[in-house]
Parts: sequence; C-alpha cells; structure tokens
Amino acid sequence: MKIDLTGKRALVCGSTQGIGRAIAIQFASCGASVVLVARNEESLRTVLRELPASKTQNHNFIVADFSDPEGLRAKMNNFVSENPPVHILVNNTGGPKGGEIHKAETAEFEQAFRNHLICNQILVQAVCEGMKKEAYGRIINIISTSVKQPIKNLGVSNTIRAAVANWAKTLSVELAPFGITVNNILPGATKTERLYSIFEARSKASGKSIDEIKEEFLSEIPSGRFAEADEPAYAAAFLASPLAGYINGINLPVDGGRLNCL
Repeated sequence: MKIDLTGKRALVCGSTQGIGRAIAIQFASCGASVVLVARNEESLRTVLRELPASKTQNHNFIVADFSDPEGLRAKMNNFVSENPPVHILVNNTGGPKGGEIHKAETAEFEQAFRNHLICNQILVQAVCEGMKKEAYGRIINIISTSVKQPIKNLGVSNTIRAAVANWAKTLSVELAPFGITVNNILPGATKTERLYSIFEARSKASGKSIDEIKEEFLSEIPSGRFAEADEPAYAAAFLASPLAGYINGINLPVDGGRLNCL
C-alpha cells in the first residue's frame, strides 16, 4: 500500500514547527503540492526550502495571523481566487495557555474560540467550493486527546477543543455527499514546543522539577515514551489520501494508549 498524494494541493496551518511542520514534509514526500500557513514569514521560507519537491509539485506559503480572522479571510480568498483548488486542509493551531478553568478570564475563551473554531470555519469556507468541484476533499483537524478525556490544568483548551470536535462532526455529515471527509487527529504527548511549555507551566505551578513532571506524564503512557512529531503526521497522510475515502467524522487518537476510554 502506497500513500500517493500526487496532483493534490494541501494547505497546512501552523506548519513552521512541531506537528504541522511534520505533516507538511510528509505530504510533500507523498507528492502533494503544499501551501504552508503561519504568521512568521522567515520561518515559512525556512520550511519551504525543506520540503521535498519534484517537477510536478508547486509549494507555496501564506503569511497569516490567526489572531486576525478577517485578515486571514482576505488572504485565503485572494489565494483561492488565483490558484488551483485546495484538495486537503489541515487545521492546526497552537493551543491556549494552561491553567485551571475556574480561574480563566473570559477573554481567554474568546481568543481561543477565534484562533481555533472561527479560523477553521473561515478556512473551510475558502476551500470548500473547490473541493466540491473536484469531488475530492480532506479536512483534517489536529486537536487533542482532551476531546475524549479532559487534561488537568488545560481548562480553556479542553473547552475549545471539544467545540472544534463537534463542529467537525457536524461538518462531516454535511460535506460527505460531495466526496469530502472531515476527521480529527488527537495527538497525545508529542515532542513539540507545546509539550515543553506545558511541562514548564506545571513545574511552576506545582513546585516540582521539570524532570518530575515529565516522569508523571510518561507514567500515564502505556508505550512508555512521547510521540515523535512524524507519528501523527503519518496518520494525517493516510487520512488525506484516496485510501481513506470511507473514513469520515472520526476522532483518531495518536497517544501511545494513554486514553482510558475507547
């Protein structure tokens, strides 16, 4: 079985680091033309140079800040009007800061809602008609295992991730007749800057060392290790491919068995 994305254009958000970057590289390795999306142009150019490329691939990038949804809308509409259809959309945005939910300011929820659900909606609306015309679309949302099992001290994130998951499930039903699937990948503890920022926040709040916090995390993972960023990227490549055409509306954990539920 070979995952072949030749002839497909994939737009990957948050693609200058971590899981997003790994997905972009994996998609390019499978033959897709990749459009990187992030707010730092220098970092985008760096990753662009890292993407495997053949004569049939045309990689590109869009500089966009998800704290400005209307700016994102304008840039996406302009890009779609001037370029071939986007067949694959990966919604991926850095999570809100940690903390107990009863201490969170309402502004934190509002900002997280804009950065995640509202921007996801804008992106889907920008690419959806092109996917319909092509009779092929893959919308993949990188969320969190907190969709199934809330994570301590990530109150705002737990709330917003659940909203995105339910938005995605609703969307999957609406778009299925057009050959478009919508699925969520739920990464567990993965070696990214986000994970280490969580370690630091937990350490500061508890007075424990970062090494102690790491050991606490590892003790909950049956596989006994943290994921590499490539591992959720492999799942994304499969879901983006024609091979996954009958998989729709699911939450796929990539967590080493950490979740205590099905």
